[in-house]
Amino acid sequence: MRIRAVRPYVIGYIDPNDFNHRRVTTLVRIETTDGVVGWGEGIAMWPEACTATAAIMQALGDLLIEAGDITVRSAWDAMRAHCWWYGEGGVACFAYSAIDMALWDIEGKLRDKPLFALLSDDSRAKLPAYASCHVNKATMEECVAEVLGFKDRGFRGVKLGFAKRGLSNIGHDPDNDVRFVAALRKAVGAEFEIIVDAGNGVKWDVATAISTTRRMAEYDIGWIEEPLYPTLIDGYRELKAAVDVPIGTGEREWTVSGYQRLIETGTVDVVSVDPARAEGVTGFHMVDKLCQAKGATINAHAWSTAILTSASLHLSLASRTARLFELKPFPVVVQDELVKNPIRQTDGEIGAPTGPGLGVVVDEAVLERLAI
Repeated sequence: MRIRAVRPYVIGYIDPNDFNHRRVTTLVRIETTDGVVGWGEGIAMWPEACTATAAIMQALGDLLIEAGDITVRSAWDAMRAHCWWYGEGGVACFAYSAIDMALWDIEGKLRDKPLFALLSDDSRAKLPAYASCHVNKATMEECVAEVLGFKDRGFRGVKLGFAKRGLSNIGHDPDNDVRFVAALRKAVGAEFEIIVDAGNGVKWDVATAISTTRRMAEYDIGWIEEPLYPTLIDGYRELKAAVDVPIGTGEREWTVSGYQRLIETGTVDVVSVDPARAEGVTGFHMVDKLCQAKGATINAHAWSTAILTSASLHLSLASRTARLFELKPFPVVVQDELVKNPIRQTDGEIGAPTGPGLGVVVDEAVLERLAI
């Protein structure tokens, strides 16, 4: 393929999934000399980071235009080589992750194949759909009722983000956190999976992480995600030796080599990867192979626009290790209006959008409306 034009967009929107916080992200539109258009996302999230990401996207786009004939892999190698001094993480990864995603979208359109078919000859058609939510209502009863609503809508499970924006104190008191998990298990029954994402807002030491995870395990949680700061590998080793619950981490890794180092520590069972952050579709696919070799599960972090959701869903369907897919449970413009064919779960399952490449059709009028 030959690239004719690369255009970054910084967009902003109000997200009811994040307590009506204004979120920001960076998209890219790439057009070939033959007029084929591909879309990608770099989830830089903060306004200044998105602005910097857009600038690097433009520079990398110029690099690819000057390169002439390229493949997806040659472009990925060229962008990584160009960013060698400043590219082992940060805004460079956001930028070339987005471009890589867009090039895969183009490749699928050129070959008239959906992304999952480009990545695997043995893809699954569907995955169980899980609601990925922040626990942010004022009372425990309201928080439990919200999750019951997700179950009633057909979701097979929930991933609960603790200590997020909002009115809830869940995530700030381990005793209360355990009571919440106990109340939720009683309400939803045995078949509905509960995953606890301690994440950035929770501040546990190793002893607290061990005791709290053990107590939550009595109520059959699927895994505990980032109960400790991600770089505290010795703490994760101690935690893993002390509990039977699978441990998830990886959301804040940047590169394939970084994931390789993390997986080789033997401290992670569920590896969280965001193709809009961690070296794109190419990077995710490579990390998935590392997970397969080590017997770990890969889980897509796809909590942004429908462009990222589609890429992550294709990757998950093509994976031999992914076992579920997370969706934002409340309507938001970047999922429901940004694309003309929103991605939905049906009866607790979700399949990829039809059509070549990512399969989503971007409404450029909505994009211009959201652009900053």
